[in-house]
Parts: sequence; structure tokens; C-alpha cells
Amino acid sequence: MGTTHKIFLLCNYILLGAASSCIFLTLSLRLVPSAVGLLLILLHVITIAGAVSGSAASSSGSHKWYAFHMVATVLTAIFQGSVSVLIFTTTANFLAALKSYVREEDGAVILKLAGGLCVLMFCLEWVVMSLAFVLRYHAFVDGSVGSGNVGTGKEDDLKNWPWPFQET
Repeated sequence: MGTTHKIFLLCNYILLGAASSCIFLTLSLRLVPSAVGLLLILLHVITIAGAVSGSAASSSGSHKWYAFHMVATVLTAIFQGSVSVLIFTTTANFLAALKSYVREEDGAVILKLAGGLCVLMFCLEWVVMSLAFVLRYHAFVDGSVGSGNVGTGKEDDLKNWPWPFQET
């Protein structure tokens, strides 16, 4: 496993931790979330799904996992950036939309912690997308993208050809 692949997995693990932390921060504002809270939690669940699919795509080489990972990462990056801007510019309004049970000052601090994690996730998602592209490019150059066998070369692909075309 190369250094790029290890950094890619590490970034995905950090995304998993940050997204699950944001879920718990959102739940700490109100145990039963409002509609806005549910949408915020859904965003973090999609972030987690994108990170898991990225890890699966990097190990299996599947086109389906790679496509899902890239789409989920692009969408969640856009929304994470938007949510962080909303949190930091209109904290009181965002807190009111969440219908929090905690005091306003404490809720603002918790919400800004979640906003900081959203900024971290926004940046990490762009790093993850770049690394996913680099990993996919290297797999394409190595000739292992079409076979589903990431890390194996063209020699292994020739064994799966029909009889007249196999190398002996």
C-alpha cells in the first residue's frame, strides 16, 4: 500500500470521526432533533457513507463505489461549506431553527464547535477527492482499473481472456 493510499484512508477516518462528532453535537443541542437538526444529521450521515464508500473504492477498485464516493463527496463538501458559513454568520438564527433546549450562550458555543468541524470536513473532503483522483489515475496507468483488481498488472488480466488469446 502506497503513501497516497494511506493518507487517503487516514483522511477518510478523520472524516468519519468529525461527522460522527457533529452528529453528537447536534443531538446535544436537542435530544429529539427538529427538521433542521434532522437535515444536519442527514448531511453528516451522507458524509460518513461517502467516507466508507471511499475506503471501499480504494480497496476494491469498483467503478460503482468510486462513482458513489465522488458524487457523495462533492455534494457533502458543498453542503458542509454552506452549513459552516450559516453557522458562523447567523448563529442565533441557526440555533433558533434547531429549537435547542440549552441556554443560548451554551448553544452558540456548541454550534460553533460543530461549525469548526464542518470547516474541517469541507477541507478534508477536497483533499480526499484529490487523493481519490490520484489513486484512480495511478490504477488506470497500471492497467488495473477495468479488471477490478487494484494493484495487479496486465499480466493477471490476460489469464481471464478466452482460450485462443491467453498467453501460455
